Amino acid sequence: MNIRPVLYLSYDGMTDPLGQSQVLSYLVELSKVGFQFHLISFEKSTLFEKHGSYIQTICDEYKIDWKPLPYTKKPPVIATLRDIRKMQQSAFLLQQKHNIKLVHCRSYIAALVGLKLKNKRKTKLLFDMRGFWADERIEGKIWNKKNPLFKLIYTYFKKKERAFLSQSDTTISLTHNGKKEILSWKTKDFNPAPIEVIPCCANLELFNPKTISAEQKKNNRSALKINTQTKVLGYIGSIGTWYMLEEMMTFYTHFRAQFHETRFLFISGEDPKTIIKEAKKQAVPLEEISVIIAMHKDVPIYISLFDFSVFFIRPTYSKKASSPVKQGELMAMGIPIICNEGVGDTDLIVQESKSGITINKLSETSFSQLDFKHKNFDAEHIREQAKHYFSLEEGVKKYARIYSKLLLKPSES
Repeated sequence: MNIRPVLYLSYDGMTDPLGQSQVLSYLVELSKVGFQFHLISFEKSTLFEKHGSYIQTICDEYKIDWKPLPYTKKPPVIATLRDIRKMQQSAFLLQQKHNIKLVHCRSYIAALVGLKLKNKRKTKLLFDMRGFWADERIEGKIWNKKNPLFKLIYTYFKKKERAFLSQSDTTISLTHNGKKEILSWKTKDFNPAPIEVIPCCANLELFNPKTISAEQKKNNRSALKINTQTKVLGYIGSIGTWYMLEEMMTFYTHFRAQFHETRFLFISGEDPKTIIKEAKKQAVPLEEISVIIAMHKDVPIYISLFDFSVFFIRPTYSKKASSPVKQGELMAMGIPIICNEGVGDTDLIVQESKSGITINKLSETSFSQLDFKHKNFDAEHIREQAKHYFSLEEGVKKYARIYSKLLLKPSES
């Protein structure tokens, strides 16, 4: 097998659930078809202490050369600048040592380094944009444009965004909606590189209800004190910034009114106090709220307890380009989804695939009109639709084709 080296740059950590789901799972599969990865990521100290050895074991097994660097948060801006410098130093050394011709950059911070490599070392650049990052920082209230410093940073990254999109050899968009938005930017000085759409895919072997035994379900139900008659509404992932906890808890109050016994099960690394506080505010009995922290590999076991799942995301401009990781994972487990409209391709996929319910307006009136007692979904059909939209295998094939095309010598193209 012809081994082809690729430098992968990520400001997200591999010890984060997102890194395991949306970076490592792809690299493992791509390693099997002849790509040798040199991976730079930034790791939070607490997560690295807990899971670093586990991630290293995976990397060793698939010959992924992992270079974890410490993520620093304080002081703001200065810490990020230092991290960028560390990434750049490590990236240039690896590129030279292994004669790497292709750099895969996950999001904007990594692309700053990738663009320098392209300009100075003539490497090919794959810009995996992951969304309109600078706009996310504003709309998520992480940056305040009234602050002159953050206004300057925002302007800088919006300018760089166009450079990434036009100077990369290929761009990856998570959504067709995001691609459509980029192609609508009609200006003389903007000529984007080819854009491929690859959503946040799910590992259908890991997220497979058939691999979870009745005994495992029984044990987990027993541990959580959930009996077989209880209707479980589930949520997976982080809470805050984009995810509308208040509206989801209000939705649960209407959901619970339709059944004799219910539970709202969160699989999340968030502080349970945040969730409990909102439950108290809306007079939801605390015994109906469960919060579980789980490694990515264990998430399917808990999803298997769900009857329905919910996620509401703020439908802002930047969310045109967002693909919720949880959507593919939930559909792969055959779980019907309740979500709001106006986020990436999410609502369109739910509607086309008949895999759940989309809500146009998040209100008491809308919630009260939903009938779950008489709503039946076919779990096997939903899983089949996950294969169509979110198959990791298909996502890996697309990346492999893009890599191979970019690595062709001029005489071979």
